[in-house]
Amino acid sequence: MLDAAFMSRWMTATAAAVGREETRLTDLDSAIGDADHGANLRRGFTAVSATLDKETPDTPGAVLALAGRQLISTVGGASGPLYGTLLRRTGKALGDAAEVTREQLAEALGAGVAAVGQLGGAAAGDKTMLDALLPAVEALGRSFAAAAEAAEAGALATVPLRARKGRASYLGERSVGHQDPGATSAALLVGALVEAAA
Repeated sequence: MLDAAFMSRWMTATAAAVGREETRLTDLDSAIGDADHGANLRRGFTAVSATLDKETPDTPGAVLALAGRQLISTVGGASGPLYGTLLRRTGKALGDAAEVTREQLAEALGAGVAAVGQLGGAAAGDKTMLDALLPAVEALGRSFAAAAEAAEAGALATVPLRARKGRASYLGERSVGHQDPGATSAALLVGALVEAAA
């Protein structure tokens, strides 16, 4: 069963992963975006980790809702609202339960991913974070490792795609051949689940 401490470890592991990969995320974003994705997410998840060090809510849902609010208040551009919505909506879907199963997390994360799709008007194949998150949600019912592998494969699969949403879409065909930074950071978020479960 997954409790509030598990969700807190997940967010802390994500902060560490984003910190390790900040330069890579920025490099990917330099090619087809604003070159600030790595720095923005590092700032946001560092703030999430610091907040959870001081205050750990009692339920898994409340941990994710708090993390989402923190991201929205500290991350500029599109990343803050998108990741904030993902975590807040996932937390809301988990409700007030003190513990949840991996399958329940998968279902709740699915609700969060759907909310991100609505917010950004994006769908699978648009070369966005959804290309990592959608296969991850489907695989999360099997295991954390399967979700991480699916997210990583989804991020890699954005390389040949033409961006249809976000700043990268302004580049048209020139966006082809570059891995999407949002899908890459989403894969880091999902990959951190494996560390939280270890």
